This record gives sequence, structure tokens and C-alpha cells, in this order.
Amino acid sequence: MTEATKSAKVFARLRQERDELRLQAELGKAEFRDEWQELERKFQKLESRVSGAAKEARESSEEVGAAFGLLADELAQSYRNIRARLG
Repeated sequence: MTEATKSAKVFARLRQERDELRLQAELGKAEFRDEWQELERKFQKLESRVSGAAKEARESSEEVGAAFGLLADELAQSYRNIRARLG
């Protein structure tokens, strides 16, 4: 499996979790709004990075992969934290 395929799968999983949590957060508590807005900003940054992969192909693939991995891990952990707090 190529790095691009792995990244696409991770991103798809994050998008699905984000969509599910967005609905729960909209129906849920106001306390999540600020945190959610910050996560949305980070998700958009990740989405931009994925969609701009061709441009970034000129960079070291290790740098791009490491940056993607860090941001994806941070988003995944934050989504898990919100899901746990939502009950």
C-alpha cells in the first residue's frame, strides 16, 4: 500500500468521524463549540494539505508524511475526546 493510499484512508476515516461528531456536537452542548471550531480549522488545514498533494510532491515525502501523520493523530485524538465527553 502506498503512502498516498494510506493517507487517503486515514483522511477518509477522519472525515467520517468528523461528520458524525459534527451532528452530535450541533445537537449537544454549547461547551464544545469553541473546541469544535478549532478542530474544524485543523481539519481544513489537513484537507488543504491532502488536496494540494501534487504541489507538495516537490517537498520531501518524509516531511509531508510526518506533518500529515502528526496532524491526523492530533485530530483523531481530539475527536475521540469529544466522543467520550458526549457520552
